[in-house]
Amino acid sequence: MLATNGPAPETGLVTQLRAYLAQAKLPDDGRLPPERELSAALGVSRAELRKALEVLESEGQLWRHVGKGTFIGGRPLDTFADITALARRSNPAEVMRARLAMEPELARTAAFMATPADISEMRLCLTRSRQADTWRQYEGWDTRLHRTIAEATHNSLLLGLFDTLNAVRRAVTWGRLRAIPVKPAPDHHSFEEHERIVDAIEVRDMVGAAAAMRAHLQTVERKLLEKQQQLAEG
Repeated sequence: MLATNGPAPETGLVTQLRAYLAQAKLPDDGRLPPERELSAALGVSRAELRKALEVLESEGQLWRHVGKGTFIGGRPLDTFADITALARRSNPAEVMRARLAMEPELARTAAFMATPADISEMRLCLTRSRQADTWRQYEGWDTRLHRTIAEATHNSLLLGLFDTLNAVRRAVTWGRLRAIPVKPAPDHHSFEEHERIVDAIEVRDMVGAAAAMRAHLQTVERKLLEKQQQLAEG
């Protein structure tokens, strides 16, 4: 999480909301349930819920679109039409090349700028991703880890660029890439690769962090292309 000077103590509802969102099965666009449903699920009033949502929005964890709802992550471009237009012109291979161009440098900067709180959040993501019971849960924690690394740059422009790329990634049609098993295997490549990235960031190894992120994304890219080839042949 982004650090602030003298943050106010976190309320129990904000903590409860964080936990709910971490485990919630949200649609692909990251849209939260309507306030009426969310307040009922948490057992609080809508006024109390709005205050908690405002806290997460101020941290860049949520963004709101008038008339459309509240969404996980930072505000990408001005409208979903922008994201949709970018996604139509893109494809998974382009998305991976863009990630390879951006995310190693985010990891490099994070190794210089990360706070202990940032590292703690990364470690939580590592643990929870290993504990995931489904691919959807795993991918939620995977996304959260990569965004936490972007947050750890403490550069609002870099974070905004990452959020835009991530929004396009979510909107691009990837095809049926997940089948069986229902969750990652214990030896899933990302577990150790993610740990190498976080380890390097924690010890301020800027070169190592960039290299570890690049190696990880190259593995993701290779496996994506292999899966697409299998689907084409099948």
